[in-house]
Amino acid sequence: MTDHLLRSTALAALTLALTPAAWAEEATSLPTVVVEAPAETPFGTTTEGGTATTADSARLLSSTPGVTLQAGGALSSLPVLNGLADERVRLLLDGMTVTNACPNHMIPALSYIDAGRIGQIQAIAGVTPVSLGGDSIAGTIVVEPAAPLFATPDKPVLSTGRLSTFFRSNTSGLTVSGDLTLATPDMSWSYAGSWSRDMDYHRGGDGKAVRSTEAQTYDHNFTFGLQRGSDRLTIRAGLTRTPYEGFPNQRMDLTDNKSHYLNARYEGEFDWGSLDSRLYWHHTSHEMDMLADKGGAMPMNTRANDYGYSLAATIPLGEIDTLRVGNELHYLGLNDWWPPVAGSMMMGPETYVNINDGRRVRIGTYGEWQRQWTSALRSEIGVRNDVVLMDTGEVRPYSWTAMMQAADIAAANAFNAMDRSRTDINFDATGLLSYDVGSDATYALGLARKTRSPSLYERYSWGQGNMAAAMNNWYGDANGYLGNPDLDPEVAYTLGISADWHRGSAWRVKVTPYVSYVDGFIDADPTGRTFGPGGQFVVLRFANHDALLYGVDVSGSLSLAKGGAFGDLDLSGTAGLVMGENRDTHDDLYHLAPLHGRIALDHRLGDWSNALELVGSVTKDQVNDARNEPETPGYALVNFRTAYQWPGVRVEAGVENLFDQRYYDPLGGVDFSDFKIEGGAIRALPGEGRSFTVGLTLTY
Repeated sequence: MTDHLLRSTALAALTLALTPAAWAEEATSLPTVVVEAPAETPFGTTTEGGTATTADSARLLSSTPGVTLQAGGALSSLPVLNGLADERVRLLLDGMTVTNACPNHMIPALSYIDAGRIGQIQAIAGVTPVSLGGDSIAGTIVVEPAAPLFATPDKPVLSTGRLSTFFRSNTSGLTVSGDLTLATPDMSWSYAGSWSRDMDYHRGGDGKAVRSTEAQTYDHNFTFGLQRGSDRLTIRAGLTRTPYEGFPNQRMDLTDNKSHYLNARYEGEFDWGSLDSRLYWHHTSHEMDMLADKGGAMPMNTRANDYGYSLAATIPLGEIDTLRVGNELHYLGLNDWWPPVAGSMMMGPETYVNINDGRRVRIGTYGEWQRQWTSALRSEIGVRNDVVLMDTGEVRPYSWTAMMQAADIAAANAFNAMDRSRTDINFDATGLLSYDVGSDATYALGLARKTRSPSLYERYSWGQGNMAAAMNNWYGDANGYLGNPDLDPEVAYTLGISADWHRGSAWRVKVTPYVSYVDGFIDADPTGRTFGPGGQFVVLRFANHDALLYGVDVSGSLSLAKGGAFGDLDLSGTAGLVMGENRDTHDDLYHLAPLHGRIALDHRLGDWSNALELVGSVTKDQVNDARNEPETPGYALVNFRTAYQWPGVRVEAGVENLFDQRYYDPLGGVDFSDFKIEGGAIRALPGEGRSFTVGLTLTY
C-alpha cells in the first residue's frame, strides 16, 4: 500500500464523517462541551492528568494498580501492565498509534506529551474491550489531552492561562510549562508548550552521579476546537524536540529526536447514535550515538511515519442494549540506517542499512455488544479482526568485502534473497460479566483472547555480528538480539476476576487476580555466543514459546477523619505481584516486578494538602537466566509532598527518597554506562537518591 493510497483512504474516511448533514441542525443554545471520562471497566483505572514534578509522563501511572514502570531515560519509562510491557501494550495517544521508532525503543509514545497537557489516562490491564484493543496482549493505555475549552452564552468570551515551573534538586532539573486559551461559545484556540532539562541524577547513599541520565526536551502544541450543538471538531498540531537524552542501561544514547504531528477528531450525535472519527499523521526523525560521559561513537538514524484513521460508532438498541462497531487503520513506514565512522574498520566505509523501507499496515474491525440485564447485572461481549501486513526492502552491511564483517555480509545476502513479506490474520474476543451486590460490592469476571503481531525490529533485525546484534536491544540488559522473520503472532488467553468491596467514601478494597497463557510468546533463545569483557553479554535470537503469567493486584482506601478542625485524613494503598515462566525452557520471564506496593497518608485542610508515602519492594530473586538478569535487594522509600492553593496561585514542595536510601529498581536493567567507563562486573542500575522539589503554578 503506497503512502498516497493510505492518505487518500484516511482523508476520505474523515471527510465522510464531516459531511454537511452532520452540521445541518444547530441547537438553539451552545453549551460548554465537557469530555466524558473513558468507559470504566472492572479491570481499568482512570487517572487525572495535570502538572507533575517530573518530565516523564509515564510516572502519572506509578500508583495505578497493575502498572509498573520499566526504567529508560529521564523522559522514557515504559509502562508495564501485569508483567507485559512495551509493544505488548496498546497506547493510544489522543487516538494515535505512535510507534517507538528506534532499535533501542528510546521514544515511547508517552514521551511526546507533557504531563501538564494530559487530561486523563486510563490503564486497562488484561481483559480489554475489543473497541480499545488490537495488536496487543497486555492491555491498553488511553491518553487524552485536556479537552478544548469553550465559553458559555452568558459569557461569550473565555480567556484562560496557566504557567507552571518545577525544580528538582537531585538532577538540578527544571521544567517550565504553560498553556493559553481564547474561546467563544463555538470556537476555541489554544497553545500549550513545555521545556524540561535534567542533569545526571545521583544515587542514594553516597551521592555518586549515575552517568548518561541527563535529558532535555521541549514541545509546542496548537489546538483548534469547533462545536455546534452536539457536534464537535478538534484539530491539533505540534512538534516535539529532544536534543539529547541519556540511557544508562543501553549501549546508545539519544542525540536528537524531532517529531511533528497533525490530528483531527470529529464527534457527533445522531438519531441512530454517536460517531467518533479520527485522522492523524505523526513523523519521527531520530538519531542515536553516545553522549560524552559514556564515550565512543556510533551514529544510528531512524525516520518513521505513522498514519492512521479510526471510525467508531455507538448505537443504542433499546433501553438495555448498546452496540459499538468500528474500523481503523494504522500504517508505519520506517527506515533505519547507521552512517559510517571515519577510520573505523568495523563501522565503515559505507552505511549499514538496518531496515530499508520497512512497512507495517494494520487494518482492524470490531463489534461490541453491551447489555444491562438488570439494574445489577451487566455483560459485554466483543469480537475483533486485525490484518497485519509487513514487508521491507533489501539491506546492506558496512562493507561487502571486509573479512571482519563476514557474518553480516552472509546475513545480508541471505536476507535479501528471501521473501520478506508477511501477513497475519488475527482475531480477538472479550467477554465480561459484572454484578453489583447491593451498594457495597461489585464482582466481575472477564475472559479475553488477544493477539499481537511481531514488530518490524523483531522480524527484520538481520545483522548476525555481535556489534549489530547489540545495537538492536530495547531491554536494558546490554545483550545482543537477532531478528526472526518466521516469528508467529502472540496469542494470549486471559482470565481476570475482580472483587470490589466499598461503603461510600468510608472505605474501599479491590482485589484483582488474573492468569494469562500466551501461545507463541516472543522470548529470546541463547545462541551460545558471548561477547564483551569476560563474556558477560550474550547473543539471543527471538523465538516463539509458550508462557504462563499469573498474579494479583490489590488496592484500597480508608477515611480516617472527615471535616472538623483537623480536616480530612485518608489512608490508601496498592500492592501487586506477578509471576511468569517460559513453559518450554522453564526460565522465569524477563523484567517481572516482585511483590511491591505503596501506602499513602493524605491530609487536606481547606486549601492545604499533604501526603506522606511509603514505597517498597521485596527482593527480586526470580530472574531471567537467559539474559543474565541481575537480582535486586528489597527496599523501602519515604516520600513527602505538601501544597497550598490560593486563587490563581498554587505552591508545591516535597522530598523524594527522604532518607536517601541506596536501592535498585527491579525493572531498572543494568548500569551499562558505569560498566563502560569503570569496567568490572556488570551491575544493576541504582535508583535516584534524595531529591527536593519545589513548584509554582499560576492560573487565570
